[in-house]
Order: sequence, then structure tokens, then C-alpha cells
Amino acid sequence: MAGIIDGKALAETIRKEISNDVQDFFAKSGRRPRLAAVLAGDDPASHVYVRNKVKACEQVGIESESHYLPATISEEELLDVLRKLNESDQVDGILLQLPLPKGINKVHALDAIHPTKDVDGLHPWNAGLLVQGRASLVACTPLGVIEALKRYDVPLSGSNAVVIGRSDLVGKPVATLLMHENATVTVCHSKTRNLPEVVSRGNVVVAAMGKAGFVTSDFIQEGAVVVDVGTTVLKQESEVTEIFGSGSKKHEDFLAGKTVITGDVHPNAYSKTSLYTPVPGGVGPLTITMLLRNTLVAAKLRHNKN
Repeated sequence: MAGIIDGKALAETIRKEISNDVQDFFAKSGRRPRLAAVLAGDDPASHVYVRNKVKACEQVGIESESHYLPATISEEELLDVLRKLNESDQVDGILLQLPLPKGINKVHALDAIHPTKDVDGLHPWNAGLLVQGRASLVACTPLGVIEALKRYDVPLSGSNAVVIGRSDLVGKPVATLLMHENATVTVCHSKTRNLPEVVSRGNVVVAAMGKAGFVTSDFIQEGAVVVDVGTTVLKQESEVTEIFGSGSKKHEDFLAGKTVITGDVHPNAYSKTSLYTPVPGGVGPLTITMLLRNTLVAAKLRHNKN
């Protein structure tokens, strides 16, 4: 029977460790790590994400500040806010919540964050260091994926790992991290030929393409470990019944007006796995937890430099 990688429980364990480390940092430095969250626009989901991240900071003893900017803000005005946070001695990490309002170049904005305060690990400086195995700040979701695999004692060295998706946010960095763990890594994408066959060679499969229920049992070899990074809110009843079946608990939830979320991996693939991450409750909680860890790391780097 397939086992579950309980991201929620694992996140709680790691957050306790981070909380202890934050207390040690405070005892040595006389201050607490501080995260600045910047949100431009009025996207409801983004507001929820920022509130959750601020709440998580409070739980482990990290200070935070939130900067809510109007959707009408210009790119230059946003860059000015980021410059001031870069220069602030009170701020250790900067989180720029995506998506950004129309008219603002995402690359320009992310590149404006100083690499030592880039707790999302997206600055090209940190991406380059990651390739060389020298990065201190690594993209949070890929870092959470690797942490989960290690904590559940999944053998990575010498394994065949397949990553589906080549985004800068997840696919590329998680593939790099897997290579640093001595896995043999294949990165698949929309142009990959015979995709199910290629993916089925993987002892470890990381699905990160954002297509609900795309990875079916045909993609998975017996006993594989599957990490599902995808998160899709199903808005049509036909989508729910296609993935979960008519009359299923998820179908009943949808009819009752509840939000139904699924990942990239179809439920029919779970029976072939030895371990898998559920959606929700898998990678999601670990992503925020790694943001907390990165904020602490950034604070230590600045403290040691001073």
C-alpha cells in the first residue's frame, strides 16, 4: 500500500527546529530575523498567501512587515520600494508576492531584490550559485521537495529521477538539486516525445507542470516515489468527475460548494507508488516553511558579514 508524505506534519516538525534556531540567533545577535512582504494589487489569493506567510513568521519568532501597494503602481515606484528595503538594516529578507499588476515586468522586479535578501531564491545570482552547488538561498518549493525526500529516507544517490516541467520557479532548480544529490536526472516538458514512457523510467518523479490530473498510472513504474507540486482549483463539475469520479467525496464537496483542489498527478497513479505527496497537504506547507528557513539563513548571512 502506498505511503503518504505528510507535508503538514513534516512542516510542523521543521518549524519547531526553525523556532529554536531563531531563539539561538536572537540570543547571539540581540535581534530577530525580519521579513518584508510586498504585495502590489488586489488579487484575493495573493492577500491570503501573504497573510499565511506573515502568520507563519509569527509562529517561529520571525518579525515581519507587509507593504500593500495599489494595482495602479508603476514599475519605477515598485522598484523604489524594493530599493529602500534593500537598503534597510532592519530587513533581512524580501518577499515579492506574484502575480504583479499589468505593466510591471516581473523579471525587472525580481532582479531588483538584492541577492542576499532574495528569500525566494529567484535572483539570477542565486540561480547561478545553485548550479555550482554554492547557493545559500534556494527557491522554496524545490528546497521543500528535497527536504521531504530526505526526511522520508528516499534514496536519491544513483536513482533515476524524472522532473516534469522546466520552469525557473520549480522544474529547473529541483532538477539541479536532485543532481547535487547524485541522482540521474531527466527533465521532461511539452516537447518531450513518448512522455509516459520516459517518465515511467523514474524511481523518483516530480510533477510540476500545472495540469490537473495529467500524470496517470501509465506514467508511473511500480514502487516509484511521486512528488506532486501542482495545485489546481477545479471550477467545472466535469473536471471533478473526470479526475475523481461521479459520486466521490470530492464530487460531493464540489456540489456542496466547497473548493476542490487537485495536483498534477491523477489519483489512479497512487496505487503504483511506494510514497506520494497528497494535494493539498503535501508540498504546499513545506514551501512556506522553507521561506522561513531562508529568512533565517539570510539574517545569519547579514549578521556574520557585519
